[in-house]
Amino acid sequence: MENLQRTPLFEKQQELKCKMVPFAGWEMPIQFDGIIAEHGYCRDDVAVFDTSHMGEFFFKGDIQTSGINESTSIDIFSLKIGKCKYGFLLNEEGGVIDDLIIYRLSDDELMIVVNASRAAIDFKTLTSRLKTGSLDDRSKDIAKLDIQGPNSKKTLQKYFDINLDDLAFFSFVNTKIFDEECTLSRTGYTGELGFELYVSDKTALKVWDALLENGVKPAGLGARDALRLEMGYSLYGNDLTESITPLEANLGFFLNLSRDFVGAKALKQQKEEGLKRLLIPFKTTSRRSARKDFEAYQDGKKIGFVTSAAFSPILSVGIGLVMVELDKFDEEKAFELRDSRGAIEANKASLPFIKK
Repeated sequence: MENLQRTPLFEKQQELKCKMVPFAGWEMPIQFDGIIAEHGYCRDDVAVFDTSHMGEFFFKGDIQTSGINESTSIDIFSLKIGKCKYGFLLNEEGGVIDDLIIYRLSDDELMIVVNASRAAIDFKTLTSRLKTGSLDDRSKDIAKLDIQGPNSKKTLQKYFDINLDDLAFFSFVNTKIFDEECTLSRTGYTGELGFELYVSDKTALKVWDALLENGVKPAGLGARDALRLEMGYSLYGNDLTESITPLEANLGFFLNLSRDFVGAKALKQQKEEGLKRLLIPFKTTSRRSARKDFEAYQDGKKIGFVTSAAFSPILSVGIGLVMVELDKFDEEKAFELRDSRGAIEANKASLPFIKK
């Protein structure tokens, strides 16, 4: 795995003999004890995920005049200090350059968390859209741990002086852990009660060791993918791309098209003209799972392609998302997901796949 970046926890993970894979330019753990086992740790107890590959940008400037508020789909003026919000960095055609979360640090300061694979283009794009203010890429100085699961709050509480019950969903606080500054966010990518912790590399090592000594199990990208898909959460590069709009990805509820931002004009036009294709959830009729780029057929005609798929340990069937051409698709009928090895029968489902 040449030229791949490594997180501060790489050596710790190697000691656990986890399986590593290339991911977004990084050498990342895909599994430790196995995907199904790690999925269970998170759904039933608590698990820790190393997400230090994510990018973190810091903006400082006037929200009104800098152009930052028009640069993404997120209305920063509606975001209170201590709150964060999910949204999109779009191109002029409404395609998704990246999905991201913006944290309101103060009246004139933001933290913008982006996907590792898109960090470079995100930074370039955001910088080009600013009229005033500054954007600082601190990704290399920040490690990130996701502590997720029904027992995550109880597990983390012993390390903080603040009462974690006071931290609402999509809220965050700047505080301390092991006498080191950190940001703790009540967010996650699993659908479970969970937190995301932004710390220095040195502190990440301390937190990792403390959590594992306290019985928290590490989990990799494989379990994370199954967990997020059970909730219907999108993955950039699969369900969202520069050629897929949020409306086509069935994420219109995250958009406020009454305000002005890059891509809004194209999205308004797309909505007025009507969608020609749409991302829909599916379940297979067996334990077999499709994979990304399987082709979808109905009545012998190609109707679309799979963007994400996995086996759900909860449902014991394959689940996923498929982009279908609406004029060819009958949602009342079964369809097939095909590759060169054969076909898997599936039916339209609803999200989330599991109720939490």
